[in-house]
Amino acid sequence: MPDIATDQLGKLLLDQGLINHRQLKRMNDFEQSSGLSLIKIALNFGYISRKRYKQFLEGYGYFFHNIRQETVDQLVMIKNDLKEVDRNLILPLRIEDNRLVVAVANPYALSDIGSVSQNWGMETEVIVCSDLDMLWLAHKLLGGEYVKSAVFDLLNRDPDSSALVTFTPNQLIVLFSVCALVAIALFLNFINTTIIINILMSTFFLVAIVFKLYLALTGSKLELFQAVSKKELKQMNTKELPVFTIQLPVYKEDKLIRKLIWNLQSLDYPREKLDIKLLIEEDDDKTLNAVRDLDFPAIFEVVVVPFHMPKTKPKACNYGLHFSRGEYLTIYDAEDVPDQDQLKKVVLLFNKLPSNFICIQCALNYFNRNENFLTKMFTLEYSYWFDYMLPGLGTLDIPIPLGGTSNHFKMEKLIELGGWDPFNVTEDADLGIRAFAKGYKVALVNSTTYEEANNEPFNWIRQRSRWIKGYMQTYLVHMRNPAELIRKIGWKGFWGFNFFIGATPLTFLVYPILLVLFLCYIILDLKNIKTIFPDWVLYISTFNLVVGNILMIYVNMIAVFKRRFYELILFAIVNPVYWLMHSISAYKGLWQLVTKPFYWEKTNHGLSKVSAQQGKKTEQ
Repeated sequence: MPDIATDQLGKLLLDQGLINHRQLKRMNDFEQSSGLSLIKIALNFGYISRKRYKQFLEGYGYFFHNIRQETVDQLVMIKNDLKEVDRNLILPLRIEDNRLVVAVANPYALSDIGSVSQNWGMETEVIVCSDLDMLWLAHKLLGGEYVKSAVFDLLNRDPDSSALVTFTPNQLIVLFSVCALVAIALFLNFINTTIIINILMSTFFLVAIVFKLYLALTGSKLELFQAVSKKELKQMNTKELPVFTIQLPVYKEDKLIRKLIWNLQSLDYPREKLDIKLLIEEDDDKTLNAVRDLDFPAIFEVVVVPFHMPKTKPKACNYGLHFSRGEYLTIYDAEDVPDQDQLKKVVLLFNKLPSNFICIQCALNYFNRNENFLTKMFTLEYSYWFDYMLPGLGTLDIPIPLGGTSNHFKMEKLIELGGWDPFNVTEDADLGIRAFAKGYKVALVNSTTYEEANNEPFNWIRQRSRWIKGYMQTYLVHMRNPAELIRKIGWKGFWGFNFFIGATPLTFLVYPILLVLFLCYIILDLKNIKTIFPDWVLYISTFNLVVGNILMIYVNMIAVFKRRFYELILFAIVNPVYWLMHSISAYKGLWQLVTKPFYWEKTNHGLSKVSAQQGKKTEQ
C-alpha cells in the first residue's frame, strides 16, 4: 500500500479536481452529524461515481480485489457488526499468517483501520475492494438475523394478521359447507336454485357498483386532499427538515437505474437529509452491476437483501427498515416520478395533522396515458381511484387500502405496526387496514407521483392478477374473526371493507358469468337456458348488468375532470371490455391463491416509449 500517513481521501479528491472545497466541507460536516464514513458519503450522496473512484485509486497504485471470491473465516465474520460495516465500509475477512485480512473501500481511512487492528490485537493486511462487493458479502453472511426478522416479525407478534395461512380451518369449513349446500340444492331443485344464484349474483354486482359510485360522488363533493400551499412551502425552514428515508425495492431493473437517479435528483429536499435505500436482492447481479457501471454519481445507498423465502417486495422493505435512519419513510418504484416538492408537502402536512395520522398517501397517475388503449384505460382507473374513491373512503371513515407507492409513514408508527406482511402480495392495502384497526388515520395530500402505465396486455394481466390475489389474501386475513373486526373498525368500517376489499375481486369473478348467460339467452336462443332464465329473471338480471355497466362507465367518465384528461372521456364507454381483462386476471389470481399464494409475479417496467418528462409536459 502506498505510504500515506493520514486519512486524507478528501484532500486527494480535492487535489485531483474530483470535488471542490464547498463539497468537501459539506462531506466533512455530514460525516460529523451522521456518523457515516467519508467514503460512504462520497459514493452514496452524489459526489463521485464508483467508476471514477476506481480509476482514482488505480492511479495511486491500488488494485480492486473481488472479495466475493476471497476466502472467508466464519469465526472472524460472526464478530462483525453488519450496521458498522455498512457505515464504515471496512470488513475483516480472515486471519492469515497472524495478520487480520481486512477489506476496505477507502485505503486512506487509516484511523478506522487502526481501530480495527487495535480491537483485534493484531496487525492488519488491507485489500481494497468495491463497496458494492463488500456490502453484498456482508449482507449475505451477516444479514440472517435481520432477514428472519423481516419475514417473521409480524407473524410472531400478531399471527392473526399474517397471510402465511391462506385459509383458516373455520374458513375452509364455511367454504365447503356453502359448496355442499349449493350442490344439494341443485340436486333437489336445479331450476329454482339456479334462478336464485343468478339473481343473487346480478344483484350483488349492481350493489357493489352502486357502492363504488357512492364513494366516487362523495369523494368528488368533499375535497379530502389536505392542500399544502405554495406560500407554506416558501416559508419552510429547510434546516429544520427531518431525515426522510426513501426505499427503492427493485429486482432486475438494471435498465431503469439511470432514469431512477435522474428522477431522484429532481426532488426538492436537502441531500444530507435524504436517506435513500436501493434494495437489491442477493441474486440480482444485473442491477448491482448497473449501479457499479454508472458513469455519474448515484444518490442512494445500496442494501443487499439476503435470500430468504418468500421473495417479495414487502420482505425487502422490512429488511431495509433495519438500516433506515429517517423520521419519515416512503416507497417509490423504479419508474416513479414524484412531484419535486412532495416530501416537503408531506412534512408540512404531518406537522399540521393530529398525532393519530401516521400515513399520508399521494395520488398516483401515469405519464404515458395516451400511448395506447391499455394506458388510457389504466389512467381512467387510477384517476377515479385516487381522485375520487380514496377521498370518499376517508370522508366516510372507512379503512383506506393504501396504493403501491408514495405512502409516507411515520417511521416509529410503521415499526410499531410490524411493518409490511411479507406473505401478502398487496402489502400496502393490508397495512392500511391494520393501521385503521389500531385507531390510526391516513390523509391524502395534493401531490402526485407519476408512474409508467402497463402498455402490454400479458404484462398487465400479470400485474393485475397479483393485485387481485392480494385483495383476496387481505380479505381472508381480516375476516378470520368478523366479530373482532367489527369491534376494531365498527359496523361502517366493516361493511365498507366488505364491499370495497371483498367485493372488488368477487365482482370481477361474477361479471363474465353474468355476461355469458345473458349472451346465451339473447343470441343462441337455447331452450335449456330459457328454462333456468325465465323472462322475469331476464328482466332483473338485464337491469342489474346493464345499469351496473352504465354506472361504471359514468364513474370512469367523471374521473377525467379533476385532472382535465378530457381526451380520455369517450374511452370510458369501452370499460366493459376492460372489465373482462380484470376477470381474466381475477381467475388467474384465484388459481394462484390456491396453488402459490406468496408468489410475487414480476411486472416488467421500462416498456413505454414515452418519457416521464414528455408525459408531465403534456399534462401541464
